Amino acid sequence: MRSRVRAAGHAVHPILIVFPLGLLTTAVGFDVLYLITSRTSFAFTAAHLVFAGVLMGVVTAATGWLDWFLVTPQGSRARRIGLLHGLVNAVVLVLFAVSWTLRLAVPDWIPSWPALVAAWLGVLAAGLGGWLGGELVERLGISVDSDAGPDAPSSLRGVAASGR
Repeated sequence: MRSRVRAAGHAVHPILIVFPLGLLTTAVGFDVLYLITSRTSFAFTAAHLVFAGVLMGVVTAATGWLDWFLVTPQGSRARRIGLLHGLVNAVVLVLFAVSWTLRLAVPDWIPSWPALVAAWLGVLAAGLGGWLGGELVERLGISVDSDAGPDAPSSLRGVAASGR
């Protein structure tokens, strides 16, 4: 079941997911650095990463929801897993948005314990959301081209990947 939201022959959603996941996970890393060192620059950077991660998460979610509506068969296990995947990742975005909002209320954007807990819960939930996404692609074949295989033609030129 080939994704409908495509660019240069590939589904856009899996291309975009690296941005919110990377930004939000890195933000938590900067929070840990802040806790270890008390350097406000780490807290400031984490807050910016959270904002960028949530913003990219909204864009990424839009492409995922479009594929869910347009590609995933009604009544299928994939439809149920896709809904759960989307809802879990929506919770991730809400948790990080709450974390970001709590940071804004404090001078130098120093994260309070509730802001840190929201971010840490968001990272844990993102792990579950990512696993569910993997289940959709790798187990249920959602967004996988029907001609996929070791010698499938290039998505750009239509020639065999092995050069034949």
